[in-house]
Amino acid sequence: MNNGRFPISLHILTLLASAEGELLASDYIAGSININPVLVRKEISNLRNHGLIESKEGKNGGSTLARSADKIRLSEVYHAVQQASLLGNSKNQPNPDCNVGKQINQHLDHLYQEIEGALLHKLEKMSLADFLRQFQ
Repeated sequence: MNNGRFPISLHILTLLASAEGELLASDYIAGSININPVLVRKEISNLRNHGLIESKEGKNGGSTLARSADKIRLSEVYHAVQQASLLGNSKNQPNPDCNVGKQINQHLDHLYQEIEGALLHKLEKMSLADFLRQFQ
């Protein structure tokens, strides 16, 4: 997941939470994040597909939260953007004749599961509203 989607999505959701129901245009959101509006629209689409955002198209359109910020857990955001292992995966096959090589992947998998579990535990405890309060 170390591709930047989590911070972009959390930025989008935090802006929408601070707008308190007002529709925000993707161009406005892109200006805050300082990225191309096309990337914002892609993330908005993904967040909408995960039930975190509602959007209205057209001249007076924009996006808003699908439910209140205190009902959105940061773990939901993580799951919405997660694409791969948090720390990445090895692309090569280690030497099965090596004592380390033949066992490394199973030990890495276990380590990654523990780390991701700890991260999810922390994110599950924090709502979008909790995160937003840091900005006030």
